[in-house]
Amino acid sequence: MHQIACHECDLIHDIPPMPTRGAACCVRCGAVLLRAQANSIDRTIAWTTAGLVLYVVAVTFPFLAMRSGSIIQETALLTGIQQLYSQGIYMLAFLVLLTCILIPLGQMLGLLYIFIPLKLNVRVKFAIPVFRLFQHFKPWSMMEIYMLGILIAMVKLGKMATIVPGLAVIAFGLLIFVLNFAITAVDSHMVWERLGGES
Repeated sequence: MHQIACHECDLIHDIPPMPTRGAACCVRCGAVLLRAQANSIDRTIAWTTAGLVLYVVAVTFPFLAMRSGSIIQETALLTGIQQLYSQGIYMLAFLVLLTCILIPLGQMLGLLYIFIPLKLNVRVKFAIPVFRLFQHFKPWSMMEIYMLGILIAMVKLGKMATIVPGLAVIAFGLLIFVLNFAITAVDSHMVWERLGGES
């Protein structure tokens, strides 16, 4: 049995083992404390693996191509970060690199590091610190904002040249949804129970 504090009123509750698709609510304010996920391990591994495939495509394949007459210029996902850095906008380049490249990759690798051993009933070192880090950095994945900026740029640049979306744009857009599905599939309460940590 674990204890958990209500996120709304801070009342401490003893949480018994949760049934599949069950939910625990605060006895004082009625807020949902946690909700058990069905097949959390399998779904998290599946979505995360799909996310890694999309991530590799998004990083390695051409992102956009600008065609003006006979001149075609292709850009990749990392090109924008390089351009920001070369123009001296170091802080923004670092933030884009962190929130759109490093944190999503770290989240996916962290989920696989935690959930594959859980699937195999194997204990690995540093699983608890890795899961704490995953939960801490969840709000810092901001690929949606980067994608919105790309769409705005495509509309504005479309007046000057023909913009041809690359395979990486499609992969990056799908990655946003797939990574959100993977994070939503995580049953934190079950993970803490299996790891023997405290939520």
